[in-house]
Amino acid sequence: MPSYLSDLPADVLARAAKVRLAIFDVDGTLTDGRLWYAEDGHETKVFHVHDGLGLKRLMAHGVQVAIMSARISHPVALRAEELDIAHVYQGQGDKRACLQQLLEALALAPEQAAFVGDDLPDLAPMRDVGLAVAVANAHPWVAEQAHWRTRLNGGQGAAREVADMILLAQGKAGAERERWL
Repeated sequence: MPSYLSDLPADVLARAAKVRLAIFDVDGTLTDGRLWYAEDGHETKVFHVHDGLGLKRLMAHGVQVAIMSARISHPVALRAEELDIAHVYQGQGDKRACLQQLLEALALAPEQAAFVGDDLPDLAPMRDVGLAVAVANAHPWVAEQAHWRTRLNGGQGAAREVADMILLAQGKAGAERERWL
């Protein structure tokens, strides 16, 4: 496991050990937050391959993954399909309500969920989960509400850090490393 995860606070590890659902915001969390438009109006996004593998590894170890965004974007749907993410919620003006519906549908308690975000629309769901994570470049108001903050910025490996941290807390990091050696 990366050395930056060796000094995680005990309370963060305890929270992460309970996570059965990891929810990720998109713009500013799974991407760097910039919006790119082609001349024809089509939107493009850049996703980091490390983040994608981290999300796949969470799912392989029994942690469900969800994407929740206030915006609607075709590239997000394509990336979610590529990663086999079943829980994709776009156009969510009320992320707290979406979170509550998702928890109910999956029969999970709030403490079994993590929410990873970067900006003000993410505050409400972050307050309602067992593990709230802010990416390194999150808005200061979001960062101060988080239980843990990543070392890397959104769209640049932050989601992978979260995945690695959850797997470490759940005692699955060793087996994960051995799988690749």
